[in-house]
Amino acid sequence: MNSSRRTSDPFPPGFCADPFWDSEVSWNTDDFDLTQCFQWTILVWIPCAFLWAALPLKYLLASKSPYQIHRWTWLSSLKITVSFVLVIHAFIQLSFYAHIWRTEGLERIADAEIVTCFVRIATFLLAAFVIFMEKRRAKPTSAVMFLFWLLVFIAACLTFASALRRRVLEDQLDKFRFHMELTYFPIVLLQFILSCWADNFPELTAGVPNPCPEEHASYPSKMTFWWITGLIYTGWRRTLVRADLWDLEEKDKTEVHASRLEKYWGVELKLNQQSKGRPARKQYLPSLTKALCKTFWLALSIGAGLRFLNDLLTFLAPFQLKLLIQFINNKNVQSWKGYVYATGLLLGSCAQVLVLAHYFVTNQRTGMHIRSAVVTAVYRKALRMSSAAKRSSTIGEVVNLMAVDSQRFMDLMTHIQLLWSAPLQISIALYFLWQEMGLATLAGLVAMVLLIPFNAWVAGRTKTLQIAQMKIKDGRIKLMNEILNGMKILKLYAWESSFERQVLEIRENELNTLRRAAYLNSLSSFIMQISPFMVALVTFTTFVMISEDNILDAEKAFVSLTLFNILRRPLALLPDVIQSLVQAKVSVNRVTKFLLNEELDPDSVRRLPSSDIYAVRISGGNFSWDGGPDAQPMLRDINLSVADGTLVAIVGQVGTGKSSLVAAMLGLMEKLSGDVAVKENIAYVTQQAWIQNLTLKDNILFGKPFDEKKYERVLEACALKEDLAMLPAGDQTEIGEKGINMSGGQKQRISLARAVYGGADIFFLDDPLSAVDAHVGKHIFENVTGPNGMLHNRTRILVTHGVGFLPQTDSIVVLNAGQITEVGCYQTLLRNNGAFADFLRTYLADPNLDDDDPESANIKEGILEELNSLTDIKVPSERASMAGSVSRVTLERVKSVMRQTSRLSIVGNGAVGNGLTSGLTNGVAGKGSKMAPAVEEPKKGQLVGVEKSETGSVHTGIYVMFLRNMTWTVVAGIFVSYILSNSANLATNIWLGQWADDSRHPERSTDTSWTNYRLGVYGALGSLQGIFILMSALCLAVGQIYASRKQHEGMLRRIMRAPMVFFDTTPLGRIVNRFSKDVDYVDTVIPTNFRTWLNCLFQVIATVVIVCMTTPIFASVVVPLGLLYYFIQRFYIPTSRQLKRLESVSCSPIYSHFQESITGSSVIVAQRQMERFILENERLLDYSNRSYFPSLYAQRWLAILVEFIGICAVFFAGLFAVVGRDKDWGINAKDIGLSISYALNVTQILNMMVRSATELEANIVSVERIQEYTEIQQEAPWIIASNRAKDNWPAEGRVTFKNYQTRYRPGLQLVLRGVDADMQPGEKVGIVGRTGAGKSSLTLALFRLIEAADGSLSIDGVDVSTLGLHDLRSRLTIIPQEPVLFSGSLRMNLDPFDTYTDDEIWNALVNAHLRTFVTSLPDGLQHLIAEGGENLSVGQRQLICLARALLRKSKILVLDEATAAIDLETDALIQTTIRQKFADCTVLTIAHRLNTIMDSTRIMVLDHGIVREFAPPSDLLNDKSSVFYALAKSANLVH
Repeated sequence: MNSSRRTSDPFPPGFCADPFWDSEVSWNTDDFDLTQCFQWTILVWIPCAFLWAALPLKYLLASKSPYQIHRWTWLSSLKITVSFVLVIHAFIQLSFYAHIWRTEGLERIADAEIVTCFVRIATFLLAAFVIFMEKRRAKPTSAVMFLFWLLVFIAACLTFASALRRRVLEDQLDKFRFHMELTYFPIVLLQFILSCWADNFPELTAGVPNPCPEEHASYPSKMTFWWITGLIYTGWRRTLVRADLWDLEEKDKTEVHASRLEKYWGVELKLNQQSKGRPARKQYLPSLTKALCKTFWLALSIGAGLRFLNDLLTFLAPFQLKLLIQFINNKNVQSWKGYVYATGLLLGSCAQVLVLAHYFVTNQRTGMHIRSAVVTAVYRKALRMSSAAKRSSTIGEVVNLMAVDSQRFMDLMTHIQLLWSAPLQISIALYFLWQEMGLATLAGLVAMVLLIPFNAWVAGRTKTLQIAQMKIKDGRIKLMNEILNGMKILKLYAWESSFERQVLEIRENELNTLRRAAYLNSLSSFIMQISPFMVALVTFTTFVMISEDNILDAEKAFVSLTLFNILRRPLALLPDVIQSLVQAKVSVNRVTKFLLNEELDPDSVRRLPSSDIYAVRISGGNFSWDGGPDAQPMLRDINLSVADGTLVAIVGQVGTGKSSLVAAMLGLMEKLSGDVAVKENIAYVTQQAWIQNLTLKDNILFGKPFDEKKYERVLEACALKEDLAMLPAGDQTEIGEKGINMSGGQKQRISLARAVYGGADIFFLDDPLSAVDAHVGKHIFENVTGPNGMLHNRTRILVTHGVGFLPQTDSIVVLNAGQITEVGCYQTLLRNNGAFADFLRTYLADPNLDDDDPESANIKEGILEELNSLTDIKVPSERASMAGSVSRVTLERVKSVMRQTSRLSIVGNGAVGNGLTSGLTNGVAGKGSKMAPAVEEPKKGQLVGVEKSETGSVHTGIYVMFLRNMTWTVVAGIFVSYILSNSANLATNIWLGQWADDSRHPERSTDTSWTNYRLGVYGALGSLQGIFILMSALCLAVGQIYASRKQHEGMLRRIMRAPMVFFDTTPLGRIVNRFSKDVDYVDTVIPTNFRTWLNCLFQVIATVVIVCMTTPIFASVVVPLGLLYYFIQRFYIPTSRQLKRLESVSCSPIYSHFQESITGSSVIVAQRQMERFILENERLLDYSNRSYFPSLYAQRWLAILVEFIGICAVFFAGLFAVVGRDKDWGINAKDIGLSISYALNVTQILNMMVRSATELEANIVSVERIQEYTEIQQEAPWIIASNRAKDNWPAEGRVTFKNYQTRYRPGLQLVLRGVDADMQPGEKVGIVGRTGAGKSSLTLALFRLIEAADGSLSIDGVDVSTLGLHDLRSRLTIIPQEPVLFSGSLRMNLDPFDTYTDDEIWNALVNAHLRTFVTSLPDGLQHLIAEGGENLSVGQRQLICLARALLRKSKILVLDEATAAIDLETDALIQTTIRQKFADCTVLTIAHRLNTIMDSTRIMVLDHGIVREFAPPSDLLNDKSSVFYALAKSANLVH
C-alpha cells in the first residue's frame, strides 16, 4: 500500500494492518471486497455502538413493566447461551492474539483486532444481560435486540464472504483467523434466527378471553404485520363473526384516552375561568385542538418521525435512477455496480414501504383513539348539560357530533402529517430539481407559488360550504329523529307525506351545498393533477430556452420526471388534506361549542348529612329553566322544609310548577338565588316513564346486585306479578325502545319498581300513578308509597292531582303560579279555605263524579262537610242524591271513582313516545304486516333482533345499482374521460422520451425549431390530459349528486311506508345510523374511493404498457406478479369486507344507547348513575373498535405485500436494464428512464389501488345497508286510484266487525279472534278489558296499523281493506294517550298540509280552550314548538291534539285513554268539548279506568281477543255474572 492511502486513514499508524478504505479494492474493481481495517472497525463497532446507545431507553422501558418473571423459557435460555458462546468465541480469539504477542511480538497483530475482541466480549455480555432483563420483565420480543443482531448478521455476512474470497484467491491465509470467521458466522446466524422468534409469557394476557396475537408477536412479525395473517386466513376460509375478533389491549381502550382528554380539557376550561378574572387581558378561549394535542402528543410525534423518515427514503429512488441511467450510458462501468444499483432500488423501496406502513398504522390507531375520546367527551357532556343547553342542542345535532364529526378527526389523522410533510417533500424535490435543471427550477417554483392563492381560496370556500352542509345535515337528522319517534302518530293522522316532503326539501338544500362543494373539489383536483405537468412544462421550457447549451437528455428528463412524480403526490393529496383539515376544523368548532355548553351546577344542591332531621330544605329559592343573567324565574320565593321520613304531596292546577319544584330539588333547574339542601341518596320516578331497551328484570335492577327476596317484594308491591305471568319470558322479556311493547301503566310501574328496588333516602315521585287503573293505584299506594308501604320509613315527595290519598299524607304543598301558597297537613289546609280548598272545589265540581263508592264516598263526604262548613257554596242536590234504581245507583257509584293521577309536563329532555301504546301480546309489540328483513326473528321474550349483517362478497348488483343511480351517461363519461386522460399522459411521457433521445442527435438538439416543435406537442398533449381530467372530475361530481339523491329518496320513501312492526322491533339508532353515517359515506367517501380506484387502475395499466414496450422481457414477470397480486387481493378482501360490516353493525348500539341516555338523563343524573352509563358507552365504543382495530392492521398487511409486488416490478425493470446492457439487448437510457420512472410510481399506486378497491368494497357496505332498507316490507298503498273514498265518506260513522281476526305478524298468535260487532252511527262505545285483552289492537285494526288475518271490517258499508291507507286514516280522528308534537310552528303541528284557513284553525283553538294561551304568544300561530313539544306542558299538548281532532271533525273519533295523563281541569275541558262538538259522531273510547266510559251508549268487554260482552253499562252492572261486573268489583267499585 502506498503512503497516500495510509495518510487518509482516520486511525493512527499501526492501528490497522491495511488502509481503512481502498477504492481500488472496494470500488474501482471487478471483484468487490472490503479492507481488513474496515471489517475490524466499522463492521464491528457500529452494531455494538447501537446496542450501547439504546441501553438507557431499553432500561427505561423495561423498568416500567409490572411483571417479575422468575421462570426460564427455552427461547430466552437459548438466546443467553448463544450470547455466551459468542463471548467465548471472542475470548478465544483474544487468547490467540495474546499467545501470538507472547511468542512472536506485536508486529503480527493490529491494535484494531485486539480492540475488536474486547468490544465484542463487552457487547455480547451486555446482550446476554438485556435478554435476561427482558425475560424478567416479560418482554416477548425486542426491536433493539432484533436490529442489533440484524446489524451483526449483515456485518458477519460481509466478513464471511471476504474470508471465503481470500481463501479462494490468496495462496497464503491465516488458518486460525479463517476458521474463527467460519465458526463466527453460523453462531451469529443462529442468534439472528432466534431473535426473529418471540417468547411466550401467558402472564401478559391472563384474564383476557381472546387476546390479540400482537402481544406475543415477534419483532419481524410486528414489522410486517404478519401476526394478523391468521385472522385473514380465517376470513378467507369462512365468514368472520364477532367471536373471531380479539379483545383490545389496555392501551387501546377508550377509558384510557377519554380520561386523559378530559384532564387536558379541564385545564383549558380552568385557563378560561382564570382569564375571566383578569378583565384587562383578552379572555382565553378553550381550545379542543390544544387538549387533543396534549393528550396524543407522543403518538403524533412518533407519526411525525416516521413520516420524516419516509420522506427521506422517497428521494433515494431518483438518485438510484440517475445512477442506473449513468450505468446504462457508460459501458465501461463494472457490471456488479449495476446489480448493486438494482438491489439498492429493491432495499430502499422495501425500507420505505415498511416505514410508510407503520406511519399509517400509528396515525390511524391514534385516529381511533381520538374518535373514541371525542365521542366519550360528547356523551359525558350530554349527560351533564343544563336544561337550557339541552334545548339549544337537539338529539339530531348531538348524534351528528358522535357519528360524523368524530369521524372527521379520524379521517384527518391519515393526512395530518402532510401539513408539514408536503412542503418538506416539495422543498426537497425542488432542491434536487435545481441540481438537474439549475435556474429553470425557479420558473417551476413560480408556477407553484401562483397556485397558493387558489388553494387558499379553495380552503376558505370549502370551509364555508362544509359549515353550511353540517348545519343542514343537523336539521335533517333532527327531523328524522322526530319522525321516527313519532311515526305512529304520523301514520294515525296520515301525515307521512307532509313530513317526507319536509325531509326532502332539507335534503335538496343539502345536495345543493354538496353539489357546489363537489364542483369546487373537481376544480381543485384538476389544478392539483395538472400542476406537476405545468411545473414540468414550465421548467423544461425555461431550461431549453435560456441557453442553447442546455440539452434535455434522458438523465435530466427522467430524473426530473421522477422528481415531478414525487412532487405530484403531495400536490395531489393537498385537496384531500385541505378538505379533511377544513372538515376537521368545522368539526372541532362544533364539538368545542357543544363542550362549552352550560352544565348542571353540581354545587347548586348541598348534601345534608344522614343524621339531619330534614330530608329537603329550600330557603329563598328562585329557579328557572333558562340560564344566563336575563333568565326569568319559573319558581319564585320558594321556602320549604321536608322532615325526614314523611310523605309530602305537591298539588296545584295545571302549569303551576309542581314538576319544576321536584326538578329544582334534584338540581335539574337553574338556581338563580337561594339555598337548596337535600340528603344524598335519591330515587326519582319521572312523570313519563323512562324505560331502557333491556329485559324487564334489568330495568328494575338498574345496575344493582340481585336480591331475590327484595326483588319479589318489589314486584308484588308494584303490582307486576300478574304482568309477568302474561309475558312469554317472564321478567326476561326484552322491552323495546321507550317501552314500545308495554302499556303506559306497565311502564310506569316498572319505573316505580326500579326506584323502589334501588333504595334511597328520598323518593321523588312525579305522578307515578298517572297511567294505572284505579285499583292498581290504590294497591301501589298501600304497598309502596303510603303509611304502611315499603317506603313508609323513607321520605316521599309525591306530585299528584288526585285527592283520594291526600288525607293520608303528612304534609301538602300547594303551588300556584310558581309560588308556594300553602304548606300544611290536610286538615289544616282544608280549614284555611285557600288555594287548596279551591283545588278541591274544582275536583268536586266535575258533574261526572259521585260519592257512592264506600271508600271514596267517606273521603268525599268529609270534604263536603268541611267545605260546607267553611263556605256558603252548596253541592248541587242532584250530586247528593242517593236515590234511584239499582242500575242507576251502581252506575253512579262507578262514575264516582277518584282519579289518582298527576299530569304535568315532563322535566328534562325526554323524548316523546310513539303515541299509542299497544297492549303486550306474546312479548312482541308488532303492529304491521310482516317482519322486516333487517331484523332477525327474535327468540322467545326478545323483541329487538340482532342487526342484520350481510356475509360474503358484496353482490355485484349493489355496484350496478350505485352506477345506475349515477346514470349510465355519467358513468360512460367518467370512464371515457379517464381513458383519454391516461392515454394523453402516456403519450406525453413517450414524447418526452423521444425528445430526450434527441440528445444523441446533435442536429436535432441544436435545432431551435425542432425544439419548439417538441415543446409544443409536449404542451398540447399535457393540456389534453388536463381537459380530460377536468371532464372526469365534473362527471363524477354530477354522478355523485345523482346517486346520493336517489339512494336517500329510496330509503326515505320505504321507511315512511314501512309497517309499525318495523319501528317497534328496530332500535331507532339503527335507522338514524343509516340516515347519518351511511348517507354521509354515500355523499362524500364512496365517490372519493371510486375516483382513487379509477386513477390507480388506469395508471397501473399505463405502467405495464410502458414498461413492456421499453423492456419487452418484463412481460415475462407481468403474469406471475399479476397472479400474485390477484391472489393477495382475493385472499384479503373477504376479511376486510366482513370487518367493515361488523364495524358498521357495532356502531348502531352506540347511537341507540346515546339516545336512550339523553332521554333518561334526568333519572341518570338524579340517581347518581352517570359513571355507570359512561362506562357502558365506553364499552360500546371498545366493542366497535374491536372491528376497526384488525381492519386497520389488515390494510397495512395488504399494503406491504402489494407494494412488494410493485417493488419487484421496479427491481426487475432495473435488473433487466442491467442484464440488457451487458447482453446488448438494444436498451438505451431513455427506455430505462421511462420504464423505471413509471415502475417507481406504480409501487404505491398498486397498494393504493388495492386499498381503494377494498375501501370501496368496505364502504359500499353503506350502499348495501341503505339498499337493505329500500327492500323492507311495506304497508298497503296510501292511495288506490281505482277505489278512492267518496268526499263525504264516512257520512254516518257506522263501524262493523264481522268475524274479524288479526295478528301482529305471521307466526304469532291471533290478538283478535273473531270479533263481531256493529257500532251504530253516533254511538258512544267504551272498550274495556284487562291488559292484553286486545283493546289497543282493535284501534290499530281500525286504522289498519295491523291487517286482518280473516274476516272483515267495514265503515258505512265500505270494506276498509279495499281503500288506500291515507283515504282511510285521514277520514278517522284519534286523540292519543301520549300527545306528540314536532319541532316547527304551532300551525304546522295543527295543519301540516295547509289545508285549513287561519279562521278555521283559530275556531278549533277556541273550542280546544287554547285561544288565550296562543294569543299570549308573541308569534301566535307561528310560535315555534321545541323538539317533542318540550316547551309546552302535557296538558297544553293534549289540548293541541284536541284541536287537531276538531279541525278534522270526522264522523268517527277514537280516544285511547286520552285523559289519563293530564290534570282534572284539562280533562274536564276535553270531555266537555268532546260531548259538545262530537255529539253526532261515533266515539270509541279505550279505557284503562272504568269511570271514563260509564256514560257510554254501550260497553264492549274484550278478553283474550274475543268480545265477551257488548251492552249498555247499566245492563252489564245489573248482571252480577258479567265480566264487566267482575272488573268493576275487582276495582272495588261495586259491593
